[in-house]
Amino acid sequence: MGQITSSWLFWAVLSAVSAALTAIFAKVGVENVGSDYATFVRTLVILAVIAGILAYAGGWQAPASVSGRTYVFLVLSGIATGASWLCYFRALKLGEAARVAPIDKLSVVLVAVFGVLFLGERLSALNWVGVTLIAAGAVLVAFR
Repeated sequence: MGQITSSWLFWAVLSAVSAALTAIFAKVGVENVGSDYATFVRTLVILAVIAGILAYAGGWQAPASVSGRTYVFLVLSGIATGASWLCYFRALKLGEAARVAPIDKLSVVLVAVFGVLFLGERLSALNWVGVTLIAAGAVLVAFR
């Protein structure tokens, strides 16, 4: 396992999976809450800091008005975001940015797949062609 964890590709792929999960968890988490408040909760998880007042665009919501389910998915989204960032920076440390970034962007493809599998979203044939082209493009840019 030691050799695989020292590979930029390993960390770039983990970054893509983590980034895709971030979008999926956030989608569920923001279902019944304002997006500014959801961003606030995610930021608390990722940065683990004391938050200031959420006032931008009147997005503050009383904490008790938010369901436990919403908090669970916002926390999961925050964890996935942190994992993505950690893996991405590890991949960048070990590999070339021009090869790491395209693999990280496979998160776009994974969000489409996860959206269909876990959220019941539907994509047209044309959408799937686009998803396939994104995947092919990322691979073609990343590998020599």
